Amino acid sequence: METQTTVELVEKMLAGDPRALARLISQVERGDVEVPEIMQRIYPALGRAYCVGITGPPGAGKSTLTDKLTELARREGKTVGIIAVDPTSPFSGGALLGDRVRMQQHFLDAGVFIRSMATRGSHGGLPQTARGVIKLLDAAGRDLIFVETVGVGQTELDIVETADTVVVVLVPEAGDAVQTMKAGLMEIADIFVVNKADREGAERLQRELRLLVDMHAQRNGWRIPVLATEAPKGVGVEALYAAIAAHRQALQESGQLAARRRAHRRKELLDLLQHRLLAALVAQLEKDRVLLALVEQVQEGVLDPYSAAQQILKDREALWHSPNS
Repeated sequence: METQTTVELVEKMLAGDPRALARLISQVERGDVEVPEIMQRIYPALGRAYCVGITGPPGAGKSTLTDKLTELARREGKTVGIIAVDPTSPFSGGALLGDRVRMQQHFLDAGVFIRSMATRGSHGGLPQTARGVIKLLDAAGRDLIFVETVGVGQTELDIVETADTVVVVLVPEAGDAVQTMKAGLMEIADIFVVNKADREGAERLQRELRLLVDMHAQRNGWRIPVLATEAPKGVGVEALYAAIAAHRQALQESGQLAARRRAHRRKELLDLLQHRLLAALVAQLEKDRVLLALVEQVQEGVLDPYSAAQQILKDREALWHSPNS
């Protein structure tokens, strides 16, 4: 097969070629050296898509809800991109669940692009490369992007720093867990959904969530709705779709959508710098004998980590301007 350049792939993707999109996503996931050039070339085409995060505990029915929301979006003629984040396989390092297992009715729909991604050790609910994949879907002209994460909790806040609207999906069995997740849930949610609402305990969980909402101030005039759904039957999904649209409108009218996206871009830059500087630092530590000796002293318990870190950072000339660097 003829090898295509990055420029050719980007041009084909921008023209609507799904195969070029899939290949570029693979490059981003691998962290290929071409990624900065890819991002630079697609940058002028960004900002048109609206990103919705769907998060919640395993088994909450997030995939089915995403499937039903996609169906509604397609009825309106909107194109959809779906990123389904799965736990990393301990054997292959890839996603445990594949594209064909999820959203099967949309698999042959050219207006829906589905990609499964593995967390690959990320503890924030999203893989580090998810932002890049979202950008590619945006540049490819998708109107709506749904990002389904692996879970929700106090530390899983990546989706808040990525999506425009965050939907937290819970099930009646999660009632007790809500008590221990209160602060984290309020940081995450723009919309609460109690899925599998035909089960015992659903009404009680809705009441608890409404009390939780009432205890906190509104966000820029937005009161977090608590909705009930039965995803397989499609019950309540239209109300959820309407709530997402209402939240989008509220963000736009208040100026918060632009503010959120500015904050997201800043956080992405800082995360990228942190990741690359740390990688460069570790690479230099492995080459520099003096710095490596400090690491070994920490490992052996001879030197405390704080003193070693201070010494390493003080020795910036040796770190960044070493002849071996």
